[in-house]
Amino acid sequence: MIQTIDREKIVVKIKELIDSEFNERKYKFFVQVNIGNEEQKSGIRITDLRDFIEWTKNDIKLKIEGLMCIPPYDEDPSLYFNLLRNLCDQNNLQHASMGMTSDFKKAIQFGATYLRIGSGIFGNRS
Repeated sequence: MIQTIDREKIVVKIKELIDSEFNERKYKFFVQVNIGNEEQKSGIRITDLRDFIEWTKNDIKLKIEGLMCIPPYDEDPSLYFNLLRNLCDQNNLQHASMGMTSDFKKAIQFGATYLRIGSGIFGNRS
């Protein structure tokens, strides 16, 4: 599972690598959404999301199964988790990867199917 598809350049490179393999692996992808429209974060803008998903699925033939986001650090994530869940529904995507160690319970309330709880398992970064 790759959860950080967010640019055409990345999609094209991944497709090249997949096409060069001789095995039958089934790769799955999530599109990373810049849910808070933050300049310092990666992710596709919400206004570009539908076209990006359609291009990636239909033209490039990658298996897009969900969306992922990291909400703004200093705000209540509820609004952003709800928005991501709605974007998944609007784009017929089953999975939502949202929530980290500090807010995973809230993410579950808003329908997260994947969580990123690295520091809860491995401890804080130094």
